[in-house]
Amino acid sequence: MFKTRSILLSAIVASLAGFLFGFDTIVISGADRPIQELWEMSDLFHGTFIMSMALWGTVIGALFGGIPCDRFGRRPTLFWIGILYLLSALGSALAPDPYIFSISRFIGGLGVGASSVAAPIYISEITPANSRGRLVASYQFNIVLGILLAYISNYLIGTYFDANAWRWMLGVEAIPAAIYALLVLGVPESPRWLALRKKDEQSAKTILKQLNPKKNIEKLLQEIKVSVDQSSTSTFFSNKYRLPIILAFLIAFFNQFSGINFVLYYAPRIFEKAGLAAGDVLGASVPIGIFNLVFTLLGMYLIDKVGRKKLMYTGSVGYILSLLGVAWTFSTGAEGSFVVVFISAFIASHAIGQGAVIWVFISEIFPNSVRDYGMSLGSGTHWVCAAIITLVTPSVLSAFSGGTIFVFFAGMMVLQLLFVWKLMPETKNKTLEELEKELLPADAEFDKEYKVSS
Repeated sequence: MFKTRSILLSAIVASLAGFLFGFDTIVISGADRPIQELWEMSDLFHGTFIMSMALWGTVIGALFGGIPCDRFGRRPTLFWIGILYLLSALGSALAPDPYIFSISRFIGGLGVGASSVAAPIYISEITPANSRGRLVASYQFNIVLGILLAYISNYLIGTYFDANAWRWMLGVEAIPAAIYALLVLGVPESPRWLALRKKDEQSAKTILKQLNPKKNIEKLLQEIKVSVDQSSTSTFFSNKYRLPIILAFLIAFFNQFSGINFVLYYAPRIFEKAGLAAGDVLGASVPIGIFNLVFTLLGMYLIDKVGRKKLMYTGSVGYILSLLGVAWTFSTGAEGSFVVVFISAFIASHAIGQGAVIWVFISEIFPNSVRDYGMSLGSGTHWVCAAIITLVTPSVLSAFSGGTIFVFFAGMMVLQLLFVWKLMPETKNKTLEELEKELLPADAEFDKEYKVSS
């Protein structure tokens, strides 16, 4: 059996859950029209039971993903996420009717939601402060890599396969899902979970030593134990955690009200609405995946150098300008290729800003004792908003002009810019325990205990 005790390799394997997340989320865009026509569904039925069903599964997976992480560990949770993706891919590809298809997509959604909790938690807990941003952001990199390959896969299968091409588009995901599930069996458990939840300090110290050979392991373990002692007396929804809860909620809310899933899920329909020829629509979606990948790499490179807050400033301004550009194109009836340019700029702004930051930031701001539940809150907020937007999009596209829709999203990003300016703290180069002391209310008794134990 493959085994790794390297921080880098362990983070890479865990982040592959993001690849399946991205692929599973976007692969439906190529099957959107063929499925609706095959089963002769109304816009409301199609939006509710086909396009958004996976996202409702994602909501459940995100809201409750912290429970198996806490009770059974990060590694077993990551393994079963791979199994959910595998079952979803096979079930969707072989579905004889829209109901079996919806159930299969719901199962995949459970995997997506749970992975958006488990993978960032796991990676943040095994990595040192000076590289945590980059390594947690590798999860986002794999999301966009999955998105890009889903667009390319849809384009190639749609070009060379017959009328049942959509089944191949969805079924091909079974291959990476099976590979991921096998690989994740070889990574170590989170030492923070072993020490705090399983009370297995010896195993925790062994893994901490393997992952941090140059650190004082006794001191590191003591900091971890003391941090949970400080916060364990408070329930999650209490005044003690108010600031991290507000920060997680708002960054997740604004992530979706940028319009990102609106664009990623319905890019072909948006391009059709802008006047692109039907034969060019799938091909026009590929630049979205390329821009997403390139600027995510740039965001990963910069996140531990310039910090989370500066990337969010850059992304917010880029969002506003590119969304207004898309609105202008729709309002003036300009050539459809302008929409592809502005949408690509929008994707670049997302990738270097929100895309690079969101999962890193949420995984950092909650203390050890409630990180599972804090990550579930942030991820759950993200996916509830995504599900609502995806559910209503077919109806919104029919009822409103493209200009109106994208002006609304631009206005939301003005509000995000204010959030970054007024509320968002910088978290780069700080340990999880240092951030806990900074973001939680002062506790004199804890400070006294910490100084004595040190």
